[in-house]
Amino acid sequence: MPDVVVADTSCLIALSNIQEIDLLRELYGRVITTPEVANEYGEQLPNWINVTAVIDQQKQQNWNFKSIKVRRVLSR
Repeated sequence: MPDVVVADTSCLIALSNIQEIDLLRELYGRVITTPEVANEYGEQLPNWINVTAVIDQQKQQNWNFKSIKVRRVLSR
């Protein structure tokens, strides 16, 4: 399992709705998201989620991020 995960809005909302957002920290340790995701989430994020702007937009477009599937996280 990776030590770092980049969380998207749907993951944050789904885990928050079932009051299990701490699973991200328990499973991955370091959680990162973007200001855009934090804004779309619409609530205060826990202080252990690092909100970081993407520096290289071109590189971001070339990467194929794997989304966290909530059902996969919950099945563990």
